[in-house]
Amino acid sequence: MPGRVTLTENALAALLALAAHEVPGVVGMAPAGLKDQVVRILGRQEASEGVVVRQDPASPGKYTADFYVVVALGTRIPAVVESLAERVAFAAERFAGVELSQVRVHVVGVGRG
Repeated sequence: MPGRVTLTENALAALLALAAHEVPGVVGMAPAGLKDQVVRILGRQEASEGVVVRQDPASPGKYTADFYVVVALGTRIPAVVESLAERVAFAAERFAGVELSQVRVHVVGVGRG
């Protein structure tokens, strides 16, 4: 008899952040909000940094995800954004069994990778 699995938004954000780091051209994640900025100032970094996941009120059972990324200097930003969106949507469904109704990628910086 299978049990019930509950996935928190924070756990999903951490999973999606790990998937985003695997995309060529992504150098790192940027703090998504005040909480991430405070954590970084205190010298700790959470796996979910740079990712905000919320349940989609318009689509029950689905989630929206915002990514705040730094891309590598010299990469084609549209290609990196498209790859990231595809990779995280695949990871959400494959590893967490959830569907993302919307993925928004915010490129907040360019760095050397």
